[in-house]
Formats: sequence, structure tokens, C-alpha cells
Amino acid sequence: MTDPQVAMLMMGSFIFCILLGFPICFTLIAMGTGFGYYAYATSDQLSHIFLNNIFDLLVNQTYSVMINDVLVAVPLFLFMGYIVERANIVERLFYSLNIAARMVPGAMAVAALMTCAIFATAVGIVGAVVTLMGLLAFPALLKAGYDEKLSAGVVCAGGCLGILIPPSIMLIVYGAVSGVSVVRLYAGALIPGFVLAGLYIIYVIGRAYLNPKLAPKPPKEQWDIPKKELFLMLLTSFVPLAVLILAVLGAILFGLATPSEAASVGAFGSLALAAAYRELTWDRLKQSVYLTVRTSAMVCWLFVGSWTFSSVFSYLGGHMVIEEFVIGLNLSPIFFLILAQIIIFLLGWPLEWSEIIIIFVPIFLPLLDAFNIDPLFFGILVALNLQTSFLTPPMAMSCYYLKGIAPPHIQLTTIFKGALPFLAMVLIAMVILYNFPVITTWLPGLVYGSH
Repeated sequence: MTDPQVAMLMMGSFIFCILLGFPICFTLIAMGTGFGYYAYATSDQLSHIFLNNIFDLLVNQTYSVMINDVLVAVPLFLFMGYIVERANIVERLFYSLNIAARMVPGAMAVAALMTCAIFATAVGIVGAVVTLMGLLAFPALLKAGYDEKLSAGVVCAGGCLGILIPPSIMLIVYGAVSGVSVVRLYAGALIPGFVLAGLYIIYVIGRAYLNPKLAPKPPKEQWDIPKKELFLMLLTSFVPLAVLILAVLGAILFGLATPSEAASVGAFGSLALAAAYRELTWDRLKQSVYLTVRTSAMVCWLFVGSWTFSSVFSYLGGHMVIEEFVIGLNLSPIFFLILAQIIIFLLGWPLEWSEIIIIFVPIFLPLLDAFNIDPLFFGILVALNLQTSFLTPPMAMSCYYLKGIAPPHIQLTTIFKGALPFLAMVLIAMVILYNFPVITTWLPGLVYGSH
């Protein structure tokens, strides 16, 4: 077999192993080491079995990940999110926004989406947002008489917004993989994130206006609260968390701090916020640290495995085979983008976003120059596309997260049906972005100039 054929065998073996359920990061390391041992073998390998460059490569890749300045922001943002999640801040926020939006059709669903957007921005972890909002907002929506499908769709779709809206952990990881500035990625994702959240809210308000039975208004005595009391509720629930998020994001976007420095301030601010609410306990702190370490370790080992795997794959000529094949199709840039997004969409069924970004997106990155596509624009499209992976049956992970904590009478098919209209909103947002890429590139160009 030629080296490129071995590279294709390497990729096929990896896909086969992950479909069998093997841990992805360790499968990457094993495949990279095994095939790398063949790739870097010398003529006297039998007499010096440990003198193979693959072992040096594995160590160097591990060291490179551990000293990567960009990745330092990941555990800090994770810690900030876990503290906010466990400090019962979201419950206050949801209740206050529900009262504030009382005159809007589907007020509680709108409040749930706004809470999801704010909370997802602070956390950036789909499973955590869907689970917490499923425990908090979903029962409240059902108790208020809201349609089961609409309620499920609101929670599932809103929980995915953290992938796109800054400060998104996914964009940090994409920046580390692609070499694109995280600051520019945050600026580029800001408007598309609000566009998608706005489409969700417009859809909910429209459905509630056309069919009030889907989202009945509560009795007047439940929301007839004096303006002074409502202002105080918002001041103590919405404002502190919003200020924390805006301070972190503003420091990054205006160049006052690097993502890692801003994440440090955010982590400290979340601790101060939890302490101010008298929710900072030793058990919550310990749980947050444990979850942060566990998730950060997963991301770091994925990077180690992916970089080792991709180094060996490229050395054997695998990237050249893929590049020559795609270029040989004579696709236009728009059709290449559509093909890439379809592949990423399909990968989103069996894989998490972290695995897609770290393992498979680097395969597309060398092709962007050939099709004259901005890596920043491509990254925002991927972040938007990954929303669909969490909402598309039969492997819609956000739906499974909600089913795990939903009341027993709520069927999985009901949750699927509720998520599908929001999937249509994501597709509309992608079409808008395809036709008007300036939505992504305008703000980074305005603030930071052309790159």
C-alpha cells in the first residue's frame, strides 16, 4: 500500500472505532501512535523499537497543548459558567424576565429564550443549559398551560445558543485550531447570534399571536406587580449577570484584555456574584472545580490526540488526497461551503461539537484558500450549523437532555416535533448568512480593520 492509501485506512479505522463507541480522544492517540509508528519507522526499527519519532511527536504535541495561551481561557470560562449555574442566579433571572415581558404574546416562552441566551452566553455548554432550563422553565411553561411541543422546542433551541453567542467556548477552540483571532471570531459571531435568537423569539411571538391557546396569558393577579418592585427585581437578577457578561465580552472586543485575562475576571466575578447572592458554598465550589477540570481535560486530550493524528495523517499524504479530490470536483465556493456544511451537519449526529471542531474541521481549513473563503466566515457558519446537530432527530442531543429530566408523560417524539420549527429558524439564519456574509465580517472589519 502507498502512504496515501495507508492514510485513508487510518481515517476509515478511526471512524469505525468511534462508531463502535470507543473513547474518541484515546482512539485518536492510539491511531496516531500506531500508524505514526509505521510512518516514521526506520530500517533498523526492530533493534531500536522505542527510537521512533512518533513518541517525540506525541510528547511535543502534549506540551504544545498545555502551553497554548488561547486554551487557557477554556477552563476559566467553564468555571465561570458552572458557578453561575449552581448559584441559583438563573431562577431569579427567569422569573424577573417573565414578569417584565408579561404584555408580549407567549411571554413566558420569550422569557425562557432570553434566559437561555443569557445563561448560554455565561456557560457555553449545551447539556448544562438544557438540563437546568428543563428543570426550571419547562415545568413552569407546562403548568401555565403552554403547548408541550412549543415548550420543549423553546428549551432545546435556547440551550444551544451558547455555541454561537460570545463568549463561546466553541469559538475559542476553533480559534486555536484555525489560527483565527478569537477576538475577531467573537466580533463576527455577535450579530449572527442575536439574529438567530431574534428569529426564535419572533417565531414564538408569531405562534402565540396566531394561536393564543398555545401560550395562554396568565391571570392578571399573577403579573400585576408595581413598576418599582419589577425594577428592583430586574436590578437584582438581570443587571448583575448582564454586567458580568458584558464586562467580560466588552474587555475582549475593545482590546482591553485578552480572552484569557477576561475569562479570569469573569471567573472571579462569578464567585463574587454567587457570594453576593449568598449561594457560594463549599460543596458548590467543589462541584464547579471538579466539572471544570473534567471538561477541560477532555478538551485538552482531544487536542493532543487530534494534533498527533492529523500530523501523521498529513505526513502520509492524507490531506493532499482529500484536497485534490475536492478541487477536482470543480465546485464553486458556494457549493463547497454547502458540501462542507452538509458533512459537518451529518457528523453532528454521532459526535459532539468539540470533536467536530478539533478533528474534522482542520481537514477543511487547507481548502479555504483554494476557494477564497475567509476562515472567520467559515467558523461562524460552522458554529451556526452545529445548532442543527443538536436539534435534528434522531440524534438531537438537546432533545435527549430534556427527555432525561422531563415529566414521564412527555414523549421523545413530542420533543422532536417541538424542536423541528426551531431547526427551520436555524436554516433561515444560515441562508441569510450565506447571502449576506457582511453580517459576519462587518463588525470585525469596523473595529479591527482588515486582516
